[in-house]
Formats: sequence, C-alpha cells, structure tokens
Amino acid sequence: MSGDAHLLDISGAALQRGERELWSGLDLTVEPGEFIAVLGPSGSGKTTLLRAILGLQGLSAGSIRFRGQPARRGDRRIGYIPQQHPLPPDTSMRARDLVGLGVHGTRFGLPIPHRGDRERVDELLAAVGASSFADRRVGLLSGGEQQRLRVGQALADDPALLLCDEPLSNLDLANQRAVIDIIDRQRREKDAAVLLVTHDINPLLGKVDRILYIASGRFVLGAPKDVLRSDVLTDLYGTAVFVLRAGDRLVVVGAPDAETRHEHAHTEEGAA
Repeated sequence: MSGDAHLLDISGAALQRGERELWSGLDLTVEPGEFIAVLGPSGSGKTTLLRAILGLQGLSAGSIRFRGQPARRGDRRIGYIPQQHPLPPDTSMRARDLVGLGVHGTRFGLPIPHRGDRERVDELLAAVGASSFADRRVGLLSGGEQQRLRVGQALADDPALLLCDEPLSNLDLANQRAVIDIIDRQRREKDAAVLLVTHDINPLLGKVDRILYIASGRFVLGAPKDVLRSDVLTDLYGTAVFVLRAGDRLVVVGAPDAETRHEHAHTEEGAA
C-alpha cells in the first residue's frame, strides 16, 4: 500500500438493482481503526455495498480500492460476518469445526490439519468467549453462541477490514453487547477498520466514529451527532422525520419505511 493510499477508498460509486438505482456518487474513505455504522431501510443497498467491497457485486459506476488495489473476491485481509441465521438443530459440526473453516476454509479439497491450526482455533475460541462450548454441536447452541463462532471465523486471518452484515439481529441485549465488544476489541487491538450494517444503532453509539445513512436513493455521512438530527434525516428522506429525545435515548419517527423507526441509544458525547 502506498503511503498516501487509504485502507478502503470508494470513489464515485453507484449501484443498481435491475432498473432501479440504489444510490450513486458515493465517496467514502476508511482508515485503519475506524468504526463506521451503515444504516437505512431494507432495500436501500446496505448489504449490496458490503458485497461490492467483497468483490461479489459489480458497481454500475465508480471504483472500490482496498489498500490501493481494486477490490477482489476472496481477499483474506477482509473479514466478513454474515447476517445471523440459526443453524439447524441436527447440524453435526462442532463449534471448533465451524471456527476452523476460517483457518483453513480456502484450501483446495478436504480441510487437512496443518501444524498450528488447532492452536489458532483455540485462540479464536478463547477470543470470542466460546472455549466452554468448543466441542458441542453447533446446532444445539443458542443464537448468541453461534454468532460468537461466526465472529471467530471472520477473525481467523486478523483482517485489516471487518465487514459485518447485521450481526446483532435476533440477539438479546447481553449477546449484542458481547458481540460488539469482540468486534470493537479487534478494532482497538489490531487497528482493524469496521463497517457494520445495522437497523439498531443502540449498542454502537459511544464506539462508532461515523454513520453512513442510506435512504431514498441518497445518503449522508458524518459523525453520529451530525447525522442523527431531524433536519438531516428530513432532508435525506424528503419527508418530515423527527429525532426525539426520550431520557438517554433518541427515537427516530416518521421515516417512510417502518423498519427505520428504531430507537438510538444516546450518550451526551453524541448529543445532536
């Protein structure tokens, strides 16, 4: 990576789904150690953005460069945590086997243990707080336990960039906090950048540096206190949207998509 290159550089990017343009003109640079939340209603192109960074989705315009090079499929320097979908109860794979896929999952043919693999898997299990159920079948684990394993799998190569697609959905508050703490520790200790798609900013404020809010084919990018404001979201949606204070929380009301009517945890540091 050249000295003046950003970790991730998205320039003039546009995305289409069929005949519909999801958004266009997106410029986003991400530096090591940054934590960026991506918000917006369903269908706004949040997951598609992550797929484009992963090299799985082509842009209709613009470019994405990672460490100065065009984004490409299978780059092990980029970790990915998918949306949380419970594994079937009859899944026979053990917890350590699931994490192990991140350690040797890209090798051709059957996964053959290499020297140091088991130690690395044990390290990852410990890092995500999963050592106590390492040898249990994953299908018998709770949603929160399964998600810890997915995080461990994504961290196998100490990625410089971690992409997270709604990793907190369907988790209770305790597990949400645990998963966020694991992700944030990777950011702090390894200087990894994080892009995290979410419908609920609650667990993130106080950790997140910037918010990319996508809606109605448009977007706004900035610090939480500059984005989560009535005037900013009203302009973004093109209709009246109100950000209200309720104790130590912010509540967004009036957004056209019901799924965006989420509450935002609010600290005095992030006050609008």
